[in-house]
Amino acid sequence: MNADSVIAALELPSDARVGRRVPKTLLVEHGAPTAADKRRINEGIDEVQWVATLKPTTIGVPALRDDLRDYLEIALLSVVLRAEAKVERLVGLIHRAVPYPLFLLVTDGPRLTLALAHKRWSQGEAGATVLDGELVLVTLSDAEPGWLQSAFSAALALHRQPRANIYLLYQGWIDTLLALLAARVTGRFAVATSPEQAATRREALREYARLESAIARLRSSAAKEKQLAKQVALNLELQRAVAALAVVREELGVRR
Repeated sequence: MNADSVIAALELPSDARVGRRVPKTLLVEHGAPTAADKRRINEGIDEVQWVATLKPTTIGVPALRDDLRDYLEIALLSVVLRAEAKVERLVGLIHRAVPYPLFLLVTDGPRLTLALAHKRWSQGEAGATVLDGELVLVTLSDAEPGWLQSAFSAALALHRQPRANIYLLYQGWIDTLLALLAARVTGRFAVATSPEQAATRREALREYARLESAIARLRSSAAKEKQLAKQVALNLELQRAVAALAVVREELGVRR
């Protein structure tokens, strides 16, 4: 999938379309706290397109206002990076530069990364917003099974997201990205149906990544270890990690 196919899959109303180029100077002014970050934006980004604005008047979904946040609209941006750009750092900078919840599509050569993150009011700076939790990043791949690409594409459609308010709509898209990450492990695509399921899945994905890293480290250490007693200890630890990974894999499925 490329940026155009993802935008098409969202099935946005024509009234929401903007189709305007965003000057990089705006990102530099609002999202670059250091000189190094300013260079990253200027040297790493080739083009920024403001694709659409999703707000009550364009999508028929109410805004959300409470003590933590104002979700008045969602901005959809498509960004093209230059070669050797630091994708994750630039994604964070762009999210921080835009005060609204942001559906971000980042094209990096042949790769497309989707990046979403909730935002809330800053406790230290009046009127400023900060990220509320971790960025959710998913790099799409044409090597993915066709059934998974089709299921994910269908689940992205605007009309499939919660419509109680813009916050919950945005959370629906986050849950869809998490469902894709989980499906790569379980072989089954299913979007979480409750906040509790979504939170469980997100924690399981975090633990799965940690265990995969630990298993790779333990296998490498065991292969290099010359002392038999230490080899045995490492292999026992490896077995425990593999067993824990199997448990987490089960947790990644949506429980009814």
